[in-house]
Amino acid sequence: MPLAKNVMRGGVSAAAARALNGNEVQSAITAAGTTQATAAAMEGDVNVVSTATTGQGGILSAYAIAGDDQLVYNSTSADIKVYPPTGGNFNQLAANAGFVLAPYTAALCKKVTATQWVGFISG
Repeated sequence: MPLAKNVMRGGVSAAAARALNGNEVQSAITAAGTTQATAAAMEGDVNVVSTATTGQGGILSAYAIAGDDQLVYNSTSADIKVYPPTGGNFNQLAANAGFVLAPYTAALCKKVTATQWVGFISG
């Protein structure tokens, strides 16, 4: 995909270029809840959790299709949970189970089938 700045040269607005290129950024997500059902929605391509207490979390987009990915960055000092959409699972975890994302780390979450997500954690 071309960079958003390259699409903008063709007269497309910055917001439209980001939407077309899959670069929507949610930069101030407040983690919520302690279960998949009560977690904060993370609908961006890039999701930055900026407020959280340990155990709170976020849930990835139910609109993702196989091949899509979402990046989650935990910019807080608390462990957070990242949940798949209802019915989904990460790596070897059970359906609907979240994984812990440590402070100041990121996870690239790639949807590989209708329900299977693979999570890649930064170091």
